[in-house]
Amino acid sequence: MVTIIDGDGLLLGRLASLVARRALNGETFAIVNAEKVIISGSRARVLHNYNHKRQRGSTEGGPYFPRRPDHIVKRTIRGMLPYKRERGVEAFRRIKTYVGVPPEFLGQEMEILEDAHMDRLNNAQFVTLGAVSTFLGAKY
Repeated sequence: MVTIIDGDGLLLGRLASLVARRALNGETFAIVNAEKVIISGSRARVLHNYNHKRQRGSTEGGPYFPRRPDHIVKRTIRGMLPYKRERGVEAFRRIKTYVGVPPEFLGQEMEILEDAHMDRLNNAQFVTLGAVSTFLGAKY
């Protein structure tokens, strides 16, 4: 059975760590509304950091950093998995991310991650992942 998580208002790092830990234990996830996931910090600092990640490396050899919000969420989760080992590869395959809500998940119950919710944010400054992706040049 697939655990559906609505990313609206969830902190990216907390969401990624919780999903990675549970995926290593064998759960399957579908994360919807990836463009509404938030990153804490001032807008200028967050955009500068993600732009730096995007421009690092070369076009021939990488490392390649994604632009789309669903791919950024998945890449963040990958960073919290042992993705070069068999158990990490299997856990990474069990995670799917989506922009918006696909038709097959409409009307289904979505899990709420209280530990990753924006209410736990002490700082009022944040940027949505959709704004970061648009700044990086994504067309989603």
